[in-house]
Amino acid sequence: MATLLPDDAATAALGAELAADLAPGDLVLLEGDLGAGKTALARAIIRSLAGDPLLDVPSPTFALVQPYDTARGPVLHADLYRLGDPREVEELGLLDNPEAIVLVEWAERAPEIVAAATLVVALAIPPGGECRLVSVTRPQR
Repeated sequence: MATLLPDDAATAALGAELAADLAPGDLVLLEGDLGAGKTALARAIIRSLAGDPLLDVPSPTFALVQPYDTARGPVLHADLYRLGDPREVEELGLLDNPEAIVLVEWAERAPEIVAAATLVVALAIPPGGECRLVSVTRPQR
């Protein structure tokens, strides 16, 4: 079932709610088209995990991975949009630290990341584009 996120405050609240439930080793897929709000939601999650609402959380589009040290442990925020070959994902080390919480945008470019997901957050822009629809699921293992 999809939930409506009417504004940035609702996105930040969802990020805090998701962060409260995350544990070391969780791998979160953030799915959606360009502009759907994946990075905004990741930013809210990371800021909540860090306990710092003003933390600078840039998009990892060009760096591919942005690491953060938070009170809840290490967090990696990855954007695989620019990944040239799915085999390159191994070099990013996203699955190397079992204590890290990993947030991944455009994970469909790396099947092993999709297979390791513990949480999938799908964001969509409804007609009119004034808000976002989000659904959260835990893949069955």
